[in-house]
Amino acid sequence: MAKFFAHKSSYVDENVNIGDDTKIWHFSHILSGSNIGTNCSFGQNCVVGPKVNIGNGVKVQNNISIYEGVEIEDDVFLGPSMVFTNVTNPRAFIVRRKEFKKTVLKKGCSIGANVTIVCGVTIGEYALIGSGTVVNKDVKPYALMVGVPAKQIGWVSKAGNTLKFDENGMAIDSFDNTKYKIQNDNLIIIEE
Repeated sequence: MAKFFAHKSSYVDENVNIGDDTKIWHFSHILSGSNIGTNCSFGQNCVVGPKVNIGNGVKVQNNISIYEGVEIEDDVFLGPSMVFTNVTNPRAFIVRRKEFKKTVLKKGCSIGANVTIVCGVTIGEYALIGSGTVVNKDVKPYALMVGVPAKQIGWVSKAGNTLKFDENGMAIDSFDNTKYKIQNDNLIIIEE
């Protein structure tokens, strides 16, 4: 049986899988059919599900609802009060549960505070979305995105550092000395 922590003010429905060392803080609700990995953290006032899959090492800050249709891979960071949508044309008087669009957050990406992610997009590995951005299209791996709507203004390393390229189109991350290069409008890691 998994060993996770859920604050007494939170609700964890039946038929939920939660991994070891995950923490669920005040006033949160994990709905039936959801799967949460190990070593995750959910701040105050979070809602997950139903039927949401979340990987390992995911950090979910306060005031976030993760709706059905959202898939989150390992090591993703979700900043405070960021928002997911799951229907493109909601109406209070029309039930559109069968129209939920799939939204995927790939390994290691970071989403800033108050970001809105319009349903149906994929955010690539290690991408960094600046606070207040509205994402309405797919985001490339390692892309640095800001604005309304989101616009790519650069590239970031695995560590989240903005990369500066030399005259040969190469960049070295000061965090771990990993080398990067832009090739065919995508960022690649140079293996040595």
